[in-house]
Amino acid sequence: MAKLVLDAGGAMLKTQLEYKAIARSVVFEVLNESYSTHTCSSCGTLPDSRPKGIASLGIREWTCFEYRAEHDRDVNAAMNILAAGHCRLAVGIPSL
Repeated sequence: MAKLVLDAGGAMLKTQLEYKAIARSVVFEVLNESYSTHTCSSCGTLPDSRPKGIASLGIREWTCFEYRAEHDRDVNAAMNILAAGHCRLAVGIPSL
């Protein structure tokens, strides 16, 4: 499973990946990455200490005060998306 940023080119890439996956009987699913940078990958909460809003996009590192975990936004998002993919696989892959 891959995270895609959907702009004009990204939408075409998603369409092609989906087409190729179906042709080869492979499961392709787009995960919703909303709040993936804000959710603590250690405890799974949306702590009050997280960066919020567009103004905080420049904040690259933050600490979850509830779990005392330090996060890099990009690494944290990648861990949350990977965990979401593992959760989907845990319930089984649907047949096409």
